Amino acid sequence: MGNVQSLCAVLRQSADPRVTDAIEALIATGADHELNRINLIEFAARAGLDEERVIAGFLHASRLGLFDLTWNVLCPGCSGVLGAHDTLKQLRPEDYHCGLCAAGYEVSVDDQVEVAFTVSPRVRRIAAHDPETLPGWDYWRQIFWSSGIDISDATFDRLVEKAALEALELAPGEKAVVSLQLPSEFVIVFEPVTHAALFLDVRGEPTRDRQAASMAFDGVHAPTGTLPMRPGPLRLALENQSRSRVRPSVWIAGDALHDLLGKRKPIVTAKRILANQTFRDLYKADNLNVDQRLKITSLTFLFTDLKGSTALYERVGDLAAFDLVRAHFRVLLDIIASEAGAVVKTIGDAVMATFVKPEQAVAAGLRMREAMDALNAERGTQDLLVKIGIHEGACLAVMLNDRQDYFGQTVNIAARVQGQATERAINATGAVVKEPAVAGLLARVGLVPAPKHVALRGIAGKVEIFEIP
Repeated sequence: MGNVQSLCAVLRQSADPRVTDAIEALIATGADHELNRINLIEFAARAGLDEERVIAGFLHASRLGLFDLTWNVLCPGCSGVLGAHDTLKQLRPEDYHCGLCAAGYEVSVDDQVEVAFTVSPRVRRIAAHDPETLPGWDYWRQIFWSSGIDISDATFDRLVEKAALEALELAPGEKAVVSLQLPSEFVIVFEPVTHAALFLDVRGEPTRDRQAASMAFDGVHAPTGTLPMRPGPLRLALENQSRSRVRPSVWIAGDALHDLLGKRKPIVTAKRILANQTFRDLYKADNLNVDQRLKITSLTFLFTDLKGSTALYERVGDLAAFDLVRAHFRVLLDIIASEAGAVVKTIGDAVMATFVKPEQAVAAGLRMREAMDALNAERGTQDLLVKIGIHEGACLAVMLNDRQDYFGQTVNIAARVQGQATERAINATGAVVKEPAVAGLLARVGLVPAPKHVALRGIAGKVEIFEIP
């Protein structure tokens, strides 16, 4: 633990001290399962800490080697982990298939990719570092299901009692035959290591005749098959042809299983991490491959521009203007980070930033305007007037010029909405202003957005935007 203490001493220099203390205590006293795929939202709530500070603290801790960061592709249906990746670069463009749900999914980083943290084996070894040694049910809880499933001991015990007809483990090359009594319900034979599945459609009149089914685990994700069965005895032959220990289980696909899968917890998503300033600062070269295109269905963009900056340079001189512009950048960037946003890039005197939620962008815009007023008041001038545009929608996360960037019509509209703003104005589209959280925020501060219809270059027809006075 001496190494942990020294690393935590370094961590305190960049992360919140309270978060660092909580991390150090977790590593020292946490149970094995608590150190595997840590759900940061749950961790923050349990410790009474700010979520953004916790995320930043774990990102710094991961960079120091205290934790391993993983990007887990989740099944939207059962929340099973369909792929666990060390970096986003390993994310495959093709569909991920869930054998348990018999469905394929195109990956979306909005809510289908979980970012979780597991203690590094160099810091402390836990059972999940050697998944093959985990008992069968522990494998399901710690490896197959994500940190977004709320599985207490009592809940899982109840699930096994009501929904599991059989569970066993097979070493490589091992065979087994099990006898079951099939109920008149849909039954799934599923193996969480190879993700192989066999569906049994059990219906009709009960039979006393012994029915038979077989399943081989060879590591190949073949299409799921469905066998018609009748309620009654079943002889199930299983063979492990893979190189890993497998853990097939026979589930009744009824209310007990569906109830468990419906108990979801909030998770830190890939979208939230990509829009996190600490992540962008620490992992500049470890985001995406040049040819990757990650679809994001909803992200909010904020663009700013300093009005009359050219005239400012002429009026006060290069040196004074440069200092003013730098001061304005420092303020804007601090506000963006404090509202859980991230700076994508600065272009001249302009800033492009992203936020997970529209209300975060609007709150940042309002604070930016107040901050510029304060800077102007300090100097007795009106030199710093920032125009702001905000829009929300779908986009692609890409790599451009060796940095993570965004591409698509949403980005274009946000930039052009900003171009329509007058001095001190905040322009936002209906997609932003009509969000209930944004409407509530503006109502609390007594601001009534004024609609207007404008033509935006490259956009067919006039677009309704709202000026926030």
